[in-house]
Amino acid sequence: MGATWTFHSAGQIVFGPGAVEQLGGIATRMGLRSVQLVSDPVLDSAGIVEKVKKPLREAGIEVLLDLGGEPEPTWQAAMACLAKAREWRPDGIIGLGGGSNMDLAKLTAKCLTHGGEPGDYTGDDRLPGPIMPLVCIPTTAGTGSEVSCADVYTDPRQGIKLGSLSNHLRPRLALVDPLLTHSCPPKVTADSGIDALVHAIEAFTAVDNEGFPLPAGQRSCYQGRHPMGMAMAREAISLAGKHLRRAVAKGTDAEARSGMALAAMYGGLAFSNVGVALVHALEYAVASFVPVSHGAGNGLLLPHVMRFNLPGRERDMVEIARLLGHGELEPARAIDSVASLAAEIGIPQRLRDLGARQDMLAPMAEKTLAMTRILRVNPRQPTVGDLMGILQSAY
Repeated sequence: MGATWTFHSAGQIVFGPGAVEQLGGIATRMGLRSVQLVSDPVLDSAGIVEKVKKPLREAGIEVLLDLGGEPEPTWQAAMACLAKAREWRPDGIIGLGGGSNMDLAKLTAKCLTHGGEPGDYTGDDRLPGPIMPLVCIPTTAGTGSEVSCADVYTDPRQGIKLGSLSNHLRPRLALVDPLLTHSCPPKVTADSGIDALVHAIEAFTAVDNEGFPLPAGQRSCYQGRHPMGMAMAREAISLAGKHLRRAVAKGTDAEARSGMALAAMYGGLAFSNVGVALVHALEYAVASFVPVSHGAGNGLLLPHVMRFNLPGRERDMVEIARLLGHGELEPARAIDSVASLAAEIGIPQRLRDLGARQDMLAPMAEKTLAMTRILRVNPRQPTVGDLMGILQSAY
């Protein structure tokens, strides 16, 4: 008899070109009279912030604009955003942008609701209850933050990324308007798009739900792979395989942008219920030593981790190859396909290209091994030697 599994999503998903025009009406029905809109100067100068403010203003909702978002949010950025929220006391928080801005919105909403600061909730299932109304509107297609249960920030005091997982962190509304991604530059499109593929492949090849090694007495959003998570992952892999190259090559390709927006959302629904695994653990460690965007680091590491995970996941790798458009029944074809896709869209191919040195690999491996809450999602449990092998192959 199989294990019992659960599936969580954002409270409401509104998807489609022009969906942002519905925001005023939806926010009014949510009872919002004032919102803190968390975004950044780049999106403001691109006119995207105005596209979100306009329907809110027309609905009579006060918009308190916070442009403190940064590419990989730090503890300082989170505290600055929270300080504004505590001064303004908005009814709701809106995160507009990539995963970083949506993370800032989540960090702010949970602390404004429950008090304290972001570090008080680090880890699994530490939030005591629901948070204030949170709306997430992605302008990139990759992180899946608009539907996920996670937030992440960089703590300079420890030199690592810290995050929390809680189903209470899922937004009340995920508003996905692919038109808002058309101005996303090629590099950001590539980095975020490969991240969506990583989410999907990690969820698709994760440890089985029945064997998920969650210690007694602990709770987690992550639970290993199950039928619904795999269905979402399957669709995300197929969509990314069809649309990612085109979205990078031609940003105004409406079909490719819609396809990638869906891929990112499906990938977010998959990983935030099943879990992310060894690729993410390694990337968090690598990023603490060398400057690299989360998506690019994940994309670089993905083929090497897939090779490590191949034993016992051969049938899944064959299906991944098929979903990416290959008919051959050869598991290694999936790895080759992912590597060539990453190379074609400009993802760095080697750790040394990021400035990594050989003497960094051992401490990277040690740091990775400490990330037990995501390593337990991986279908194979690595030793330090295994991690050194993967990092060496990526070097």
